[in-house]
Amino acid sequence: MDRRTQPRARIESPVSLTDVAARAGVSIATASRVINGIANKASAATAVRVHQAVAALGYRPVSVGRALRHGQSRLVALLAANLANPIMAAIAASAEAALRAEGLVMVLCDTHERPEIQDEYLLEMRAQFARAIVLLGAVASPQLAAMQAAGEPLVFVNRRSPHDPTHATIGIDNAGAGRDVADFFLQRNIPVAGAILGSPASSATADRLRSFGARLAAAGRKLSATAVISDATDLDHMAIGYRAVDTLLAQYPTRPCGIFCLSDLIAYGAHRRLTECGIAVPDAVCLLGFDDNPLNDWVAPWLSSVRVPYAAFGAAVVRVLHGMTRGESLSDQVLPHRLVVRP
Repeated sequence: MDRRTQPRARIESPVSLTDVAARAGVSIATASRVINGIANKASAATAVRVHQAVAALGYRPVSVGRALRHGQSRLVALLAANLANPIMAAIAASAEAALRAEGLVMVLCDTHERPEIQDEYLLEMRAQFARAIVLLGAVASPQLAAMQAAGEPLVFVNRRSPHDPTHATIGIDNAGAGRDVADFFLQRNIPVAGAILGSPASSATADRLRSFGARLAAAGRKLSATAVISDATDLDHMAIGYRAVDTLLAQYPTRPCGIFCLSDLIAYGAHRRLTECGIAVPDAVCLLGFDDNPLNDWVAPWLSSVRVPYAAFGAAVVRVLHGMTRGESLSDQVLPHRLVVRP
């Protein structure tokens, strides 16, 4: 990946303290005291109204903006798309440890892949004067588009920005990983029945699937459109994998065959359904996953998988934050992946 982006100057909010006070229905003095943390001068309900007004209006005091430009804010927000995914949780843990070692404090939020929740957290973290916001699996949303256009300090992890794909991203070479998966099946002469994935809107998933399909097509084994089964409505990847098996095998009754599962959790669900049907894994059906969950060596010795170096993401996030502070041109942080073959 060779995309580049130049950090843009921060844009001070035109919203005034007067605007915040009016929206919250309090005096300017009360709004100021709440914003400056003088809690004993306002009721809890009043403080909530003021903070809600700050978030809704995107208010940022000039003094705080100056502090952020000098790197004095310690708060970093990490917005994860789906913390039920063990790999996202592992990346978040890596980021927290690396940020804490730098003297920074991380706030963790789960957006559940929903634009309105992502926007809610973006506004709240901006109101809390976060030094930067790390998006682990960003989805397209109005507030994200506005904040990125304004040059806010945003760090994209695992997925590219849905609004500006040229923005620097931390992740693996997803296209290369997709080719590696195709080569796994081709070199073993395993016919591919299809692929199972969650949301196709993820740039990481799209890149993996696109290169996987292209590699197979180049070898004369093009996948049909119906052989790619996706579900953007369910965050439970195991359930997605479980449901997809019957649909996929009905189209490809010949066995042995291979199925590319674009997460290990999808592979777990597919394995359960195959076992219920009396189909042996990996002898009759070979499943290949993605992420290489640390549990695989313990509970899934039948699963080969692309290993994502989740423990390395934290250091990469810190490198990007340092580059932002120094005003450097930012480039993609490409972390190494490898295919782990089992058994």
